[in-house]
Amino acid sequence: MITTGGSMKRDFISIFDLNQKEMYRLFELAQKLKQSQRKGVAHKILRDKTLAMVFEKPSLRTRVTFETGMTQLGGHAIYLAPTDIKLGTRETVPDAAKNLSRWVDLIMARVFAHKTVADLAAYASVPVINGLSDLEHPCQVMCDLLTIIEHKKVLEKTTVAYVGDGNNVCNSLIAASALLGFTLIIATPQGYEPRKAYLAKAGKTSLTNDPYEAVDNADVVYTDVWASMGQEQEAEKRKKVFSPFQVNAGLLKRANKDHVIMHCLPAHRGEEITDDVIDGPHSIVFDQAENRLHIQKAIMVWLSQTSS
Repeated sequence: MITTGGSMKRDFISIFDLNQKEMYRLFELAQKLKQSQRKGVAHKILRDKTLAMVFEKPSLRTRVTFETGMTQLGGHAIYLAPTDIKLGTRETVPDAAKNLSRWVDLIMARVFAHKTVADLAAYASVPVINGLSDLEHPCQVMCDLLTIIEHKKVLEKTTVAYVGDGNNVCNSLIAASALLGFTLIIATPQGYEPRKAYLAKAGKTSLTNDPYEAVDNADVVYTDVWASMGQEQEAEKRKKVFSPFQVNAGLLKRANKDHVIMHCLPAHRGEEITDDVIDGPHSIVFDQAENRLHIQKAIMVWLSQTSS
């Protein structure tokens, strides 16, 4: 957080940038915006505002939901492809941040290294949103939590089993568990656990190398790809290591009868999750995907209002 011309600028780089009260306010705002959109009620809260979308990685959900969301809010979004800026090579991150701050009202960045988005936030005088980094995926996890609330009502009484790689999504889930108090059980192969720095701040979070133990009596079973973008060279090795962690019908026999299935997408069907599970009656994967739109609209509105 920095001071700009007498006002305070807020960024959303990590789940830890929020407190519990702010998270619930964002969920409430997202639900209101979702209802308005479904009723066809205009909510041009960010009329004439511009969002710069900086991409180092390709995306379906991040680009479409941010761009659509900004349009629905009455603003405009500019897509900046990896070749447009080449952060750190064609232009330094501080210089890019200072330039963009003179032209736009918000910056969203989907990057490889977390330092890149952190540096953008440090040098930009407008709010910066982490659309994904190697350390966290906070917009994704905010949408996940919104979706769990819609289906399970009381988040604090929910047990979430995360099965797979201890990646950026997993780190953000740990942070969310620490702030909101839901139970999180993480099952990863040995050596693929989440970051120790996040585990050190964990609340009701536990680790295991046994996916069946993690899923036992779980309300939510969450998985993600075994090899993220930038890990393609490890993909074949990871397939062998992670094969016992596939979310399939056999594993889900241990979950609660009314469990729900989540995946942040894109899914590698037949690897981390089977077709019958992701397309089955317990899956809320596409509700989850839709909610990226609504929670990100809430985040953009909130950042614009708290930084004005």
